[in-house]
Amino acid sequence: MTAKTFDAIIIGAGQAGPSLAGRLNAAGMNVALIERKLIGGTCVNTGCMPTKTMVASAYAAHLARRAADYGVTLGGPVGVNFKAIKARKDKVTIDARTGLETWIAGMDKCTLYHGHARFESANTVRVGDDLLTAEKIFLNTGGRASVPALPGIHDIDYLTNSSMMDLDVLPRHLIVVGGSYISLEFAQMFRRFGSEVTVIEKSPRLTGREDEDVSAAILSILENEGISVHTGADDIAFAKQGKDIAVTFSAGKPPAVGSHVLLALGRTPNTDDLGLDRAGVEVDKRGFVTVDDQLRTSVPGIWAMGDCNGKGAFTHTSYNDYEIVAANLLDNDPRKVSDRIEAYALYIDPPLGRCGMTEAAVKKSGRRALVGQRPMTRVGRAVEKGETQGFMKILVDADTREILGCSVLGPGGDEAVHCVLDLMYAKAPVDTLARAVHIHPNVSELLPTIAQELKPLV
Repeated sequence: MTAKTFDAIIIGAGQAGPSLAGRLNAAGMNVALIERKLIGGTCVNTGCMPTKTMVASAYAAHLARRAADYGVTLGGPVGVNFKAIKARKDKVTIDARTGLETWIAGMDKCTLYHGHARFESANTVRVGDDLLTAEKIFLNTGGRASVPALPGIHDIDYLTNSSMMDLDVLPRHLIVVGGSYISLEFAQMFRRFGSEVTVIEKSPRLTGREDEDVSAAILSILENEGISVHTGADDIAFAKQGKDIAVTFSAGKPPAVGSHVLLALGRTPNTDDLGLDRAGVEVDKRGFVTVDDQLRTSVPGIWAMGDCNGKGAFTHTSYNDYEIVAANLLDNDPRKVSDRIEAYALYIDPPLGRCGMTEAAVKKSGRRALVGQRPMTRVGRAVEKGETQGFMKILVDADTREILGCSVLGPGGDEAVHCVLDLMYAKAPVDTLARAVHIHPNVSELLPTIAQELKPLV
């Protein structure tokens, strides 16, 4: 079979793939874009867009139930139409995916292949009956939910973040196994829809990568809404119990019995079925493609972007991967992954916005540091909105005055944290923030105040 020759092959049409295809196409390259599932990847189809659409519906239900707190009278009890919630979510996803498909179809020199790509050599890829070759190949294959071999797991019907998107009935009792970002968003969301919710986490606390005070505040937020949380689970196992599912989690404690189980136990890169060994592409022990600071793999002419490279499991880091690759290839701009400051959000309500180092990381670094903190109960905008759970914290190098990190857990925290993140990219000292005049009333207006009240971190 004669291989079809392209200037570039992109495997995966998630966040980075189509964007890179557009840049390469605009530069005059003939591009093959391969996707075996749905255009848009995790973000558009089973991640950010659909879940945050459902989070918005959950917030509306929660706010309606609190109407009396604001002096608003409703004509009856607040109800939830889960099928309508799903339909709204589906429309947002379909509209986004359709728009992306239309954009790709409009590219002059981009051929879209639907199918499973496998390497046959370092510059040759097979997709079904088609054999493609190019001197430049880019991996953007994403990841999937991990399903550990826990006792009884294959004896039950379980859900993952992907299959949750197909659920069209409201669970009577949802048991969420896992206590990190994906799990907690679903837990609060479905509690607000009306499900009984239990969270089971093997670690001693929720969101283990956050500081202990952040984890404690998140736990309080969830428990205040009637979510049962069990941490330190050391004996997780599953069994059918009539039409329900029993989940044991700690010796001597009664099992949690629910109608549905969601597994949210981390992510696995989609790299195990690409034939990477035939191309000579190295992966680490977890299956992530090994890349350098400019996202080049161990094989010249092959790059890896997005979740499959282990450099960040977020839409924004995937898009930044595309920017780094494009800058180096097309713009003579030597951008690097190491230039990136870690930043992300947890979309419970109120949301957590995080950037830079945690307090634990700062202490581990051994540097002298300062910290400023303020509870949302002392933030006027939060009080006015009746949303006073959470706090915000800034960490600063005591010697250089460099901002090291920030956590904003509270209303608008996912937006407010960018005030600090942008200053960190500008390498501005904390004094720049301290002298800024922010708009009143606003959650972020207290960030300059906190910057004026720094104390030694002990």
